[in-house]
Amino acid sequence: MSATSGLDKKLIKCVVWDLDNTLWNGVLLEGDAVSLRDGVLDVIAGLDERGILQSIASKNDYDLAMAKLKEFGIDEYFLYGQINWNSKAASIKTISESINIALDSVAFIDDQIFEREEVSYTHSEVLCIDAADIGRLLHQPQMNPRFITDDSRRRRKMYLSDMARREAEATFAGTQTEFLASLGMKITISPAGKEDLKRAEELTIRTNQLNSTGYTYSFDELAEFIDSEDHELLICELEDKYGAYGKIGLALTELKPERHILKLLLMSCRVMSRGVGAILVNYIMVRAKNAGVGLLAEYIANKRNRMMYVTLKFAGFREIMRNGEEVLLESDLSGLQEFPTYVDVNILTKDSEQNVRNQACTGKRNQ
Repeated sequence: MSATSGLDKKLIKCVVWDLDNTLWNGVLLEGDAVSLRDGVLDVIAGLDERGILQSIASKNDYDLAMAKLKEFGIDEYFLYGQINWNSKAASIKTISESINIALDSVAFIDDQIFEREEVSYTHSEVLCIDAADIGRLLHQPQMNPRFITDDSRRRRKMYLSDMARREAEATFAGTQTEFLASLGMKITISPAGKEDLKRAEELTIRTNQLNSTGYTYSFDELAEFIDSEDHELLICELEDKYGAYGKIGLALTELKPERHILKLLLMSCRVMSRGVGAILVNYIMVRAKNAGVGLLAEYIANKRNRMMYVTLKFAGFREIMRNGEEVLLESDLSGLQEFPTYVDVNILTKDSEQNVRNQACTGKRNQ
């Protein structure tokens, strides 16, 4: 299968704003009575509604700038803001690393051509935009996802929850397993339904780093899979005491009489360290073993998705064929493990909901 035509336009995941004479009119440190640029509130709210994150790269005094953003009532829109005297290129790199997104999904808005050219020279993949064009920002194709899902609308708040988790983890006095146990995580794995397809398409488009094959699928293609007796499309959700992560994982399996083939495995980078990918792979292995068939997995190597290869290898898959970037792996299903004790795993089937805790390779479920 190949990536779907029309879904390969590069969408912006984060817009990084300059402040002086960009977000607002005037220069704060020169004592100007700065005021928000006309229409900028609508642009900020519009980007937020579409699930596009926002941050700041500004050469300014941090305390003064933050106080002004709070005065305008917009400070919570900006994640990992870099308000300092570093180069804008360095600030943008810090923002992309903090959010864990690639630079080619970042846009930078500044009124100064020097600043835009410096960023463009250092990070050619960043989309640089003149502040004079802010009024047209919401109309740019890179800012217009095909669907706006519930997860899109909640994305900023989910990242704010992630920031709270990171702060808690940094100060936690205990092991990684003990910290994960303190989160009270609950994972739900279910067959994707019609109501999930917009988010499923969004996941295939937005998830580049943790996508086993890099394929993107349209709403219509995914609809065909959920109606097909020869395929199973699973979607994964996660929540903990800090709130919901949303729908963060997707797996597509082709169901052949003699074997199952994992065609796509993807996971949001926000949750990979929580072990969700391993849990989803283990469940797919259980499904194959219970069906009495073998299990293969397709993988296409690139610079970003090696973690998915590592996940499959840790689950006991071994390479049986490699042709350039195309890799085929196989599991003998002997590597099945119990689910971690620090997480409640819920399996939703088409017929019923069952709670699964410590599911072993037998596939037994606690009722």
